[in-house]
Amino acid sequence: MTDGVTDPAQERLRRWRLVLGGETADGTGYTPAGQDAAMDGALSALYGKGERARAGRERSAGLGASAPSVARWLGDIRTYFPSSVVQVMQRDAIDRLGLSTLLLEPEMLEAVEADVHLVGTLLSLNKAMPETTKETARAVVRKVVDDLEKRLATRTRAALTGALDRSARVSRPRHADIDWNRTIAANLKHYLPQYRTVVPERLVGYGRASQAMKKEVVLCVDQSGSMAASVVYASVFGAVLASMRSISTRLVVFDTTVVDLTDQLDDPVDVLFGTQLGGGTDINRALAYCQSRITRPAETVVVLISDLYEGGIRDEMLKRVAAMRASGVQFVTLLALSDEGAPAYDREHAAALAALGAPAFACTPDLFPDVMAAAIEKRPLPIPDMT
Repeated sequence: MTDGVTDPAQERLRRWRLVLGGETADGTGYTPAGQDAAMDGALSALYGKGERARAGRERSAGLGASAPSVARWLGDIRTYFPSSVVQVMQRDAIDRLGLSTLLLEPEMLEAVEADVHLVGTLLSLNKAMPETTKETARAVVRKVVDDLEKRLATRTRAALTGALDRSARVSRPRHADIDWNRTIAANLKHYLPQYRTVVPERLVGYGRASQAMKKEVVLCVDQSGSMAASVVYASVFGAVLASMRSISTRLVVFDTTVVDLTDQLDDPVDVLFGTQLGGGTDINRALAYCQSRITRPAETVVVLISDLYEGGIRDEMLKRVAAMRASGVQFVTLLALSDEGAPAYDREHAAALAALGAPAFACTPDLFPDVMAAAIEKRPLPIPDMT
């Protein structure tokens, strides 16, 4: 929507004016009107005096810290901007203007555009949330979780089912389980031209899936405040993995204490409200708990999701990782499980883990199924370039 601006030069001035705001130094000479004026007002309310707002001298140019004015502003930005931009502006409003406490009001929650970052904010406010708001908050979280499951579940199940089948490959399969394409390829050197046939010396196939769990996965998730998005995604993936009969999944969250949320994995919303974002970090204690629950090391994948700022005993933590790897555990370290890339993290600890054969890297939700498939098959992990 351009309010009738069709000349390319004027359109550039219009866009610069909306970016720069209405200060006297903007230099565009363009005066917004109609919808442009409304968009400019919504932007100015949040960004017009950002520096002073951050310094604490003035909260904003026009966005008062009251539920009615914020609710009106939320309605305005949803009218004038696409959903992706609305989510960024909401996040900035919470960070820049200290509006988190307003999210404790049901009317506010009904007005916001829900996303992973909003869920993280709600979880951090969980203990302060009044009962009148909790039902609305759960509905907001439920919507985000359901959307994530729809996006991620099918691909995750497909990738891991394939990995489980390949990891179960056997050299003496039953007739119905023979992979004929692979068997022929493996025995081409035994082709008999006079009979125009291949005489297979080695059969390649897959063993029948037993009723027992074939693989065990332990998700060990840092719930310190900086890991909010990772906690959300880990809860969703934990629920998806737990729905697969061939995988036994355990979800452990930690700060300075350790909480096992495995019995809530049938509902990731319950998992999320069982977390408590914030606090310190004791990775060593969390890994000690996970290690004590491993019964079949050679069939176990442990995924540590943490920025590695250890508040516990560093040397003990590294010894536990080394011991688990020596016993046959596949150990994966993710600095984050989110779309934002690598956060600030402890590079010394990351280097020490890499030296043990457990390189630490940031992982997007779309890459996570491939990482887990590689870990299950015990092949090199698809580590993204972090430079």
